[in-house]
Amino acid sequence: MSSSPSTDESGPGALLGPADIRELAAALGVRPTKQRGQNFVIDANTVRRIVRTAEVRPDDVVVEVGPGLGSLTLALLEAADRVVAVEIDDVLAGALPSTIAARMPERAGRFSLVHSDAMHVQELPGPAPTALVANLPYNVAVPVLLHMLDRFPSIERTLVMVQAEVADRLAARPGNKVYGVPSVKANWYAEVKRAGSIGRNVFWPAPNVDSGLVSLVRRDKPIETTATKDEVFAVVDAAFAQRRKTLRAALAGWAGSAAAAEAALVAAGISPQARGEALTVYEFAAIAENKPA
Repeated sequence: MSSSPSTDESGPGALLGPADIRELAAALGVRPTKQRGQNFVIDANTVRRIVRTAEVRPDDVVVEVGPGLGSLTLALLEAADRVVAVEIDDVLAGALPSTIAARMPERAGRFSLVHSDAMHVQELPGPAPTALVANLPYNVAVPVLLHMLDRFPSIERTLVMVQAEVADRLAARPGNKVYGVPSVKANWYAEVKRAGSIGRNVFWPAPNVDSGLVSLVRRDKPIETTATKDEVFAVVDAAFAQRRKTLRAALAGWAGSAAAAEAALVAAGISPQARGEALTVYEFAAIAENKPA
């Protein structure tokens, strides 16, 4: 495995600052769009902080979703063995390899670009990824995160920057008012926790919401259950579709009737009067195992 390059090797000016970002954007005719949730990080200290918090190692193969103009990409290349970036935008995807080659030529051979929608990515070039580090577009953060964790089981550690509200939901525990579908599904794959907050002034354009970092460390072993992931997720979706209702009522459609839902809940050792927001991923799995035939 290669060793991480020193700061001197990549040069103190290798990372992008505010003027660099605006200059690149102007040259490319890029205007960040709300449609794609684009907010470019313009602060080198912030991207280095993200890399440190992600605990990127010299032997890591990091996949990054939505690299944009390359702020975080360059910081990842300083620390990791390889970086694979997935970018949907035609102009940004076309420009990124040139930016890497110009600013960090000695690492350019360790960078790969996948020009695609991350939701449709089924394979990545090179060695299997070991980490996912990304500033995820706000409007698709949760589905992209879950897709990547599901499709690439080799990803051991993840650190994503998302809207603060989404970060709170992902890291919420049972009983918390924001605990819901993203919380449970993320927990299926990993131990999830909040890993910090990011202010608005490190972005261009500055978003009208704060951002949060979420750390996900994949479970050493999958949750033990005879139910499949899809079967468990079906229970989760049904429970939170009507989150104010008791599980007996909320799961009636899933089970075939309220009585059948009650039977499944009792068999799983869960009160039919409980609500989805009180259950762990393990309890949802137990319910799925006991679905009436």
